[in-house]
Amino acid sequence: MSVTELLPLSWNQGFLRAWDQGDQTGPFGPRYIIVCGYRLTGSLDPAVLQETLDEVVARHEALRTEIVRDGDGHQAVHPPGKVRLTVRDLPGDDRDRRAEELLNDAEAEPFPIRELPLIRAVLGRFDDEDAVLGLVAHHTAVDEWSIRLIMRDVAHGYAVRTGHRPPALPEVSQYRDYVDWERAGAGGEGNDKALAYWREKLAGAQVLGTGTDHLRSAGLPKTTAWRRFSLPGTLTGAVRDIVKETRSSPFMVLLAAYAVYLSRREGTADVVVPSFSSGRGPSRFHETVGSFFNYLPFRVDLEDCRTFRDVIARTRQTCVEAYANDLPFGQILGVAPELMTPVTKDDCAVVAFQVFKSPPGGERGRVGGLAYEVIHRRRLSQWDGGDVPDGGMWHLEIDSTGDIVGSFAFNTNLYAEQTVDRMIEDFGALLKELTSDPHGPLRA
Repeated sequence: MSVTELLPLSWNQGFLRAWDQGDQTGPFGPRYIIVCGYRLTGSLDPAVLQETLDEVVARHEALRTEIVRDGDGHQAVHPPGKVRLTVRDLPGDDRDRRAEELLNDAEAEPFPIRELPLIRAVLGRFDDEDAVLGLVAHHTAVDEWSIRLIMRDVAHGYAVRTGHRPPALPEVSQYRDYVDWERAGAGGEGNDKALAYWREKLAGAQVLGTGTDHLRSAGLPKTTAWRRFSLPGTLTGAVRDIVKETRSSPFMVLLAAYAVYLSRREGTADVVVPSFSSGRGPSRFHETVGSFFNYLPFRVDLEDCRTFRDVIARTRQTCVEAYANDLPFGQILGVAPELMTPVTKDDCAVVAFQVFKSPPGGERGRVGGLAYEVIHRRRLSQWDGGDVPDGGMWHLEIDSTGDIVGSFAFNTNLYAEQTVDRMIEDFGALLKELTSDPHGPLRA
């Protein structure tokens, strides 16, 4: 596969290089992937699906872009290639479970970063009208927002190829256009103001690390396990009520609860939690497939917070300020060099906290004779899934039934399964406590 063009790296791609552990582990390893499953209803021809997937790779050049890490690094864009599509028949009555097992199998299979294009698909067929499609992509090429765009484009292309005439897809800017925009803004007045904000906000701050069960120096073999769970709809309803009352977002309320959890667990009122922004900038990049996310530190001072409402107000202010000054993490780290000190300790790691929100139209749709809906609710945990480069990560979503569905990804060389299960249980209990009386006094 010949290279067509060499392009500079984005800030996010440069950030990933800082965690480079080679081709066998870390962000350039074969398990740094995103897997998203969709339930498909309607007659489906695998040959047409193959053509549609290949067409999507031609439309979005990030899916055929190699990150060259030698020297200063650059992107190498390749011509379109054929997507690897695996088709399987799925027998059995419990179709939801079989769908989850298919996705877990796809997530456990290595995906070398040098295998282009950086997307695969697996189609599991229950019968002629019911199937599940798993999209697997390397995280260096896509984020979760991108996966939803890819599925929309797949459904659209399939409809066109089967004789339907859906409305045209929007024009798409390529990831290279985003890099040009990002580089043009670096050093500008807005960038300088944002850097000044982070320099002041993070003065003396360190991300709040979480004690590990195993020392890094022990050299235990690493996998990334995924513990999946859900919280009841009554609890989600309480969260939604507080969201309306405080004019916040679900992320703000859940992050506030997590800040209280960490404060109690680690015994400090100064809580710095790493999370993510979409990092997409202007709206013209909302249709672009690529790895956009920014790693953002949210610093919440719980000193003098008497009620959960107080914590939410302080968290909301922190979030509004952080999003208004959204910058690539590499730039933030330049003005807060001590921020990530905990990851250098032998008995400590950083656990990120994420609440995902899909782009409009990315959850479900019907195009021509094919209907699709994302599979939110996954109950089957697994010991060897998509990699988290170091530490752990909470991932929460509110699904269509009203429940909070989530997963906790953690490095098995650092954390024990029982510890993670206890953390999930404790956070759920605390969230119930806080939302049942947000105006009541906080327990010490």
